Amino acid sequence: MRATVIHAPGDIRVENRPEPEITAPTDAVIRTVATCVCGSDLWSYRGVMPVDEPQPIGHEYVGVVEEVGSEVSGVEPGQFVIGSFVASDNTCPVCRAGYHTSCQHAEWVTGCQAEYVRVPLSEGTLVAVPEQPTEELIPSLLALSDVMGTGWYAAKAAGVRPGATAVVVGDGAVGLCAVIAAKELGAERVIAMSRHESRQKLAREFGATDIITERGDEGVARVKELTDGTGADAVLECVGTQQSMQQALRSTRPGGNVGFVGMPHDVRIDGQELFFSHVGLRGGPAPVRACLPDLIHRVLSGRIDPGRVFDLTLPLDEVAEGYKAMDERRAIKTLLHP
Repeated sequence: MRATVIHAPGDIRVENRPEPEITAPTDAVIRTVATCVCGSDLWSYRGVMPVDEPQPIGHEYVGVVEEVGSEVSGVEPGQFVIGSFVASDNTCPVCRAGYHTSCQHAEWVTGCQAEYVRVPLSEGTLVAVPEQPTEELIPSLLALSDVMGTGWYAAKAAGVRPGATAVVVGDGAVGLCAVIAAKELGAERVIAMSRHESRQKLAREFGATDIITERGDEGVARVKELTDGTGADAVLECVGTQQSMQQALRSTRPGGNVGFVGMPHDVRIDGQELFFSHVGLRGGPAPVRACLPDLIHRVLSGRIDPGRVFDLTLPLDEVAEGYKAMDERRAIKTLLHP
């Protein structure tokens, strides 16, 4: 099969690799209908995360089940499925509490920018769509495998409630999906922080009521100005840098909450500052599996259309251009057709 392999920073190739096989009775193999490039993939592409040897890459996928292991009964060949980037059994105490990415038997699902993917713990990881989706729905269903689920978790972790004022830090695919989530959860005011006109436009179409272009202390000051000096009830941090985290914490009112889903890189939090701020902080890898049934329903019913974050669609053979376009901020998110 054809699969994407990263060899070194900036070096993305499509290579022929062996098709995945069932190696455990709880596995499934799916034929990938669509996959994509994630903003977190760019950490390796840019050399922030080390690449010591060539390795398959990608963790977002939708597809059709080709084969299942002997212990799998919840999904079957021919079904169109969506799964999380972390495989989970969906039965352990942590999963039952809603934190599937910390499942006691968790396994990372990787190598998904490929024609076929082996999914471990498939019965607990994959969710079948009720019927074969139309071509138009596939981008939005693909978004659920990570960015929409991650944006949703950011809003939940930040405690977004009806009538709240929410701030979204980050205008990538996750940040834009976080705008959708905040709006869906009832926020009366959604403030998106963005410097890019095309992303500002999409944020407004997704439900943002205000746009802030400033960053750092100036960005915090603008949030305070828009909230009569108080700060936001909920702040959704979707970047993962020191500046974005500080901006999120300092934009939150006392008693408010920050939901952080940006993969932290060199982030340091001042414990004393946090202590006296009375700001709550919760985050981590989004437990996408927990919200998949709900989000699938919202997509199929037309309530949300997160697939609009894909502004570049390419065949798998041109994946290197997809990475380059996102790295140069010429694209928000690249969808790939194997």
